[in-house]
Amino acid sequence: MRENWDDLRFVLAVAEEGSVSGAARRLGVNHATVLRRIAAYEEAVGIEIFDKTARGYSVPPVQSRVIEAAREVDRAVQAVGRMLQGVRSPLSGNIRVTATDTFCQFVLPPIVAELRSEAPDLRIEILCTNTHLDLARTHAEITVRPTVRLPEYLVGETAGVLGFGLFRARGAGADDWLGLSGPLARTPVGSWIATAVDPARIVAAADSFPVLREVAATGQGMAVLPDLLGAEDPRLERVTGILPDLSVDIWVASHADLAEVPRIAETRRLLSEALRAIAPRLRGAVGAP
Repeated sequence: MRENWDDLRFVLAVAEEGSVSGAARRLGVNHATVLRRIAAYEEAVGIEIFDKTARGYSVPPVQSRVIEAAREVDRAVQAVGRMLQGVRSPLSGNIRVTATDTFCQFVLPPIVAELRSEAPDLRIEILCTNTHLDLARTHAEITVRPTVRLPEYLVGETAGVLGFGLFRARGAGADDWLGLSGPLARTPVGSWIATAVDPARIVAAADSFPVLREVAATGQGMAVLPDLLGAEDPRLERVTGILPDLSVDIWVASHADLAEVPRIAETRRLLSEALRAIAPRLRGAVGAP
């Protein structure tokens, strides 16, 4: 029997996503392709990997070792790919940088312009998302992200602190609150709101700080925002005496397997230097009375 490792990739995706449609989205293929590849693998090995129900695909306990072995294969294949990329990576080329929408819209554009003036042969692609992309799968080479800690597979350095403030529409006097949803609800700011603010006073929420700023500017309530977003918007005024000193480290990091690739290490260094140069703006008036 000859194992088909490419079909195994589809098996792993279905096991981790719990459905054929989820696996199709993850792998960038259609629903029928996933079904065909799963069927091909099960026919090749002579066993059914999944319990198939109307609620989705689940792995019975007896097959869990098969899925864990598939994960080991996937990790090994991804590691080989990253190592090969590192060997052949020149000092110029494409660099994909993932960051939150706040950084992508209000911080990184002038930094990228400065970066290209120092390294004109680099092409920077900015990937904007408030969720963590999987750098193990080389979705991006560098992440710029405010976070409490890095996952253990990333290597990087802190390049500043992102401070937060409480803001509302200028002159509105609003005392309702605007909340956070999605990935932002799991941040230190989201945790503080969940424990300190009566849910009955939260009249709206967003999974994006720039969107939340726009909602606050209409006078609907008070919003905790990265200080640079609130302080630099003339439509807003700062609300003092309520919010504690909230700040999060800003990390610039890469996957450990790619951290020493020259073009990635150099780009990371330049990004870190540029962020440190604007540290006061990023930190804002943290701790202001």
